[in-house]
Amino acid sequence: MNERFYLDTSIWLDFFEDRNEHNLKKGDFAKNLISEIVENGDKIVVSEVIKNELIGLKFSHYDIENLFFPYRKIIILVYSTKKQFGKAKDISKKRNIPLLDALHAILARDYGAIMVTRDRHFQELLDIIKSKKPEEII
Repeated sequence: MNERFYLDTSIWLDFFEDRNEHNLKKGDFAKNLISEIVENGDKIVVSEVIKNELIGLKFSHYDIENLFFPYRKIIILVYSTKKQFGKAKDISKKRNIPLLDALHAILARDYGAIMVTRDRHFQELLDIIKSKKPEEII
């Protein structure tokens, strides 16, 4: 299929931490999505922004590398440019949304990826990229 997906940090947390809730099996949806991506030969775009957010949540560099290692063949690692960061900063300020959410949206768009998130802030970014929940894809 050759699709690209950009998973928001919260989706990675659902996956890594198996975060299921009583009425919403977020961890299961994330696992099923990643399994489907692997089976279809699709790719996942991972940015340094995601890794930095995980570090901010007390994951070590070692932990992060170990978490992503099994998926190294399907991961496309990307870095934001000054231009992308500047655009995200402008959007964040104008729309009153978190800077990193704006940057995730720009990176997903620029790398031709489907944005996967549960975050409602992305509803403010529909002109940049449309987002989907994992269960809408699987």
